[in-house]
Amino acid sequence: MTEKLKLGIPKGSLQNATITLFKRSGWKIEMNGRSYFPDINDDTIECSICRAQEMSRYVERGTLDAGLTGQDWISENESNVRVVENLVYSKVSQRPARWVLAVPYDSDIKRLEDLAGKKIATELVNFTKKYFAQRDIDVEVEFSWGATEAKVVSGLADAIVEVTETGSTIKAHGLRIIQELLQTNTQLIANHAAWEDPEKRKRIKQIALLLKGALLAEKMVGLKMNVSQARLKEVIALLPSLNAPTVSPLYQSDWFAVETVVASSTVRDLIPELLKSGAEGIIEYPLNKVI
Repeated sequence: MTEKLKLGIPKGSLQNATITLFKRSGWKIEMNGRSYFPDINDDTIECSICRAQEMSRYVERGTLDAGLTGQDWISENESNVRVVENLVYSKVSQRPARWVLAVPYDSDIKRLEDLAGKKIATELVNFTKKYFAQRDIDVEVEFSWGATEAKVVSGLADAIVEVTETGSTIKAHGLRIIQELLQTNTQLIANHAAWEDPEKRKRIKQIALLLKGALLAEKMVGLKMNVSQARLKEVIALLPSLNAPTVSPLYQSDWFAVETVVASSTVRDLIPELLKSGAEGIIEYPLNKVI
């Protein structure tokens, strides 16, 4: 019997987004209460829940064959793992998260150099130490177990290095962002030994392919419409497409069915233009995967 692929699913803020992404890719992961070993509808995969901060360590050691974690934590742990795929998603959106340096809004600190001799609180200790050392700025970096914004508000630290997507939480705590230190994406990583195993590599590559396809599909929609022969060229000229729109003649008619895939961000402006150009019966539908 082929050995199962041991796959790490990130616990915490990325957990729900990851499980949803796997569902759209064809894998249903079901949590069992407080169990760290969720069920998955694939007999060749065994899932484990693991904190994103520790994922790369367990993959490097071989406790897990593969897993999903942030580029930030791979860097923080200096882990020797193979990055299989860069998957741009976070807990709320498809965009990179940012690690930023923030201080109280009324602080005299305006630039990095002003932090010389000051204390910084963060979870990303090793990266932050290296960042300032490379710039010859002597700072004290202290590990924060959480509620990092509160450390600087209460005076326990002069600044924080914290992860954010929009910056709204940081602003809500009365803080001001001085500088972005790092952008981070979710990465599908693999243990080197697992990657050298042909069967495990095949499954890891399959996961990478379908996850990437599901992420791409989130940014796109399908459009179907009917167009008369007289207006066909005019409508086709409006349609962006991965390659070219699919055009099929309607039965015993001089009308055509036109189908294409477009970026979801363009649809609100595109549909009125299509109607103006003669398209009828326009249908918009979501996509699961675009490969």
